[in-house]
Order: sequence, then structure tokens, then C-alpha cells
Amino acid sequence: MKSPAEIRREFFESAGSILPVDRLFDGVPDIVFFIKDALGRYVAVNDTLVARCGRNGRDELIGRTVEQVFPPPLSGEFARQDVEILKTGTAIRDRLELHLYPGGASGWCLTYKEPIAGKNGGVAGICGISRDLHAPGEQRAEFSALSSAVEHIHRHYDEPLRLPQLAEMAGLSVYQFDQRIRSLFHLTAGQYLVKVRIDAACKQLAKSKEAIAQIALGCGYSDQSAFSRQFKQAVGISPLEYRKRFAAGS
Repeated sequence: MKSPAEIRREFFESAGSILPVDRLFDGVPDIVFFIKDALGRYVAVNDTLVARCGRNGRDELIGRTVEQVFPPPLSGEFARQDVEILKTGTAIRDRLELHLYPGGASGWCLTYKEPIAGKNGGVAGICGISRDLHAPGEQRAEFSALSSAVEHIHRHYDEPLRLPQLAEMAGLSVYQFDQRIRSLFHLTAGQYLVKVRIDAACKQLAKSKEAIAQIALGCGYSDQSAFSRQFKQAVGISPLEYRKRFAAGS
């Protein structure tokens, strides 16, 4: 029986070209879609991104980098993200970002970026989406502060984090903070913190041979047993089983 990796490779090789996923996302006007190569140049975009950039067609974006498309300081931050993903292979998920549109309008979105594996085992490019947030007007003013708290979770998940501390960072009560997180991610604030930590642990278990006890500490858990209990509850199998399954399917 062929492995999942072999099945995927045979399919993409038989396709002979980039699949028309950009056309698929053309039918979703509140989602920006893109694929970039190893130099950070767009190789596929959907109509929404073309329109947001004030361009007339895809050809005006293909081959360009974000620094050639977006004004500073947005371009600098987007370029930094691309460099980090291409260098480390680390995905970006649930990133709250403020996007500027032609005519001066702005809006908040959730951005997801994933590395594309190359044949040599390195990172060959990036694919990603940004989904518009359709929240009541009175909540929009709070997204900026909430973004800082969410970013803090992603950067400091290895540290002890408490909801009162995160809520204060966002200028909200613990109840308000939890409600905003629920509305964005469909998880409680506590569940979202667990998700970020477990996501990080999954990547480390799959990509490194580091001891599970060290991974537990690096993902914000005080000991391996607490980590293993929460990992199995979230994923359905133990950290060791996860590592073995990933190794068998790679």
C-alpha cells in the first residue's frame, strides 16, 4: 500500500501544473488567496486579492513581491512573515491583521500561511489565505488591542499565561476577552491557548527528535505528564504515538 506522501506526490506530478485553486477562491469575495515562490513572488492569486490591491488583473501581481504591491509599513511586516516562513518552515495561523484597501478603507482579517515543501526537503514557497472578519461595528475598534493579546499568545506560549493578564493587555474584562475569542475562533480563550500550544508541540514532535519532556517544557507545560494528558485529550493519541505515526507516513 502506498504511503500518503507517495499518493500526494504522484497526483501533483501528474497534474503537470499549478492546480487552479485560485479560481476556486474567486467565488469567495471575503477571502484573499495566494501562492508565493521561494523568493516571495506571487505565482497564484485570486480575484479578491487583485481587487484589494487596486490592480486590473492577475498579471499585474504575478512575479511581484509584497514590497512591490503593498505600501509600507504593511509591506515590511508581510515581507518579514514570508522570510520567516521560508527560512524556518513554520506556519502562521490565526494571525489578526489590519488590511488597507484601495480608497483608504481598512478592515481586520485572520491570516493563515503554510510553507510548501520542495522536492529537496526545503521550503519551496508559501500558500495562504486571509479571511475578512464580519463583526459588529462596535467591536472593530477593539480588534487592534485584541490582536496584541493574540500575538502575545503565539510568541509566548512557552511561558505561564493567565487569562486576566491577556484580558488586561486587550483592555477587556476576562468575560469580554473570552467572548471576543469565542466569536473569532469558536473556542474559549482557554481552549485557544491549548490549541496554540498543541499545534506547536505537533510540529516539534514531527520535525525534531527532541525528548518529549523537553517539548512539553518548551510548549508551556510544567511537566511531561500534564502535557501528555492534554495532548491525548486534544489529539486522541499520546505524543509518542503521534511521533511514530508521523514518521511512518513521511
